Amino acid sequence: MPSGVVPVRRVRLGARPVEYALTHSRRKTVALRVDDRGLRVSAPQRMSLKRIERFLEEHADWVLRHLDAWAERPRPASIALEHGASFPWLGHPCRIEVEQGRSTAQWRFDETGAVLMLRCARGQSVYRAAMKAIGARALEDFAIRVRRDAQRLGVVAPPVLLTNARTRWGSCSARAIRLNWRLCLMDRDLIDYVVAHEVAHLRHMDHSPAFWAVVEHVYPGARQARARLKTVGRTLPELIDPEAV
Repeated sequence: MPSGVVPVRRVRLGARPVEYALTHSRRKTVALRVDDRGLRVSAPQRMSLKRIERFLEEHADWVLRHLDAWAERPRPASIALEHGASFPWLGHPCRIEVEQGRSTAQWRFDETGAVLMLRCARGQSVYRAAMKAIGARALEDFAIRVRRDAQRLGVVAPPVLLTNARTRWGSCSARAIRLNWRLCLMDRDLIDYVVAHEVAHLRHMDHSPAFWAVVEHVYPGARQARARLKTVGRTLPELIDPEAV
């Protein structure tokens, strides 16, 4: 099996077969997680498969209830990145305009939103060109916000990188702040909250009361924004390649 690929197993919980992804770690107990990828199980290194599946059987009600809850959630819309498509950008719509020519990407902004103008050579993927332009512009925008909040706290802003994580909006280390590119599909105020959260970690590398006090100082109303982020994050559209559909 290729490195990094998590094996998928199947167990019967009552009368229902359930697939799950299993990983082993140094933890001392079994951890269960249900999200858009299904059931994931993290178990101690030496725990046998028989004991793991017995644990799942003992917690079958919890597993099935959460799997059903995820299945009933509304599916995010899919937006094919092609000429004429519109996707959310920093709280406003952005329309894609494509014409043939030497590969370039330009942005135009007005009070109603934005236009991403792409010139693509014959045979060039519009989706890849659009995603490259979206990523570059998002990185530029995020970096400005990070520098602004770092200056407010009197700390040095580290480099900003983009991530493609499915469940994390950001992370911070002494070397870099990493922000999920999908944040650019949200309103500006939610981006500001995530940036404030990560920049606050430059003061406190934990989630202590002191850390949350810094977040609230940089972004008043952080608690409400955090709750809204969870809701909005589940409804973000998927930007897809029309040629891959």
